[in-house]
Amino acid sequence: MKKIVIGSDHAAIEMKSAAIDYLRKLGREVIDVGATGGERVDYPDYAAKVCEAIMQDSEASGALICGTGIGMSIAANKFNGIRAALCHDAYAASMARAHNDANVLCLGSRSIGLGAMESIIDAWLKVDFEGGRHCLRLEKIAKLETK
Repeated sequence: MKKIVIGSDHAAIEMKSAAIDYLRKLGREVIDVGATGGERVDYPDYAAKVCEAIMQDSEASGALICGTGIGMSIAANKFNGIRAALCHDAYAASMARAHNDANVLCLGSRSIGLGAMESIIDAWLKVDFEGGRHCLRLEKIAKLETK
């Protein structure tokens, strides 16, 4: 996960900026697809931008941030091949990677602080997909996407 495509809605501009700075400090390439201002925007538009970029570059992963992270995770999981996980703590982030091979991390700017955000990002970046028994589960998820 060297390249991270990141997007947010208006409720998460500040946290997105902090996440970008943190990811770059960790040596990651970050592509910011917006939003950039304080004007009200619709989170599905930014979920789509991130997911479409990941679908075009299999080496990229994504991060989406809105007020709760819920809307972003729902929107992102509509895209084939996207496994978006809403994480409120480091344990959830590490399990999202290890067991679910999550390729999009969703965060809620109104439900976690910046310190928690950093620990969640750290956990998500440090853990690799375990494979094994989890592969069958991901195959079943992929089959659901085509229904």
